[in-house]
Amino acid sequence: MSGLLLLRHGPTDWSRAGRIQGRTNTALSEEGSAWLSRHRLARPYADWSCFCSPLLRCLQTCDCLGLGPVQVEPRLAEMDWGQWEGQTLAELRARLGDAMVLNEGRGMDFRPQAGESPREVLARVQPWLAECAMSAQPVVAVTHRGVIRAVLAWACGWDMLGRPPAKLDWNAAHLFSLAADGRPSVRALNIPLMELQA
Repeated sequence: MSGLLLLRHGPTDWSRAGRIQGRTNTALSEEGSAWLSRHRLARPYADWSCFCSPLLRCLQTCDCLGLGPVQVEPRLAEMDWGQWEGQTLAELRARLGDAMVLNEGRGMDFRPQAGESPREVLARVQPWLAECAMSAQPVVAVTHRGVIRAVLAWACGWDMLGRPPAKLDWNAAHLFSLAADGRPSVRALNIPLMELQA
């Protein structure tokens, strides 16, 4: 089995405000960039091949962490939230009421207006996972919450209804093993980044 380390991009002004980013090309906040620049991936992960979502906040995360060379992989882009990008879940729940409750109750088939579902996110990521497994090389991927949750759901058989199988620290990395067909299994979650010594 090959290894896959997933890491979410660093904080942005939108993430601090709880705004849905999706495909909106937000940049890291000043605080996010500064925090990441004081950290590195734990060994041995820093020497693994690095892939990255094409969105700016992920590319900046790789740069701050000193990762490279980076291979941009479009299939690692965040879930498309369509017309709901820039809003908060609280705003959407207040405005949409029962329709939002029903939509969120669809789990993997939850769909933002003019966006994509978590099931569709997983469908586009699965071929990339299979390619990583075929290469037999360990991989780091800097990506997004929606992608990491979809991979975790597949690994754990979670339908995204009810509580998730684990609470993820979005400032930490998450390690999976990939079977020959690319199916992930959890090896270790919430692996902290290493703080550089002053």
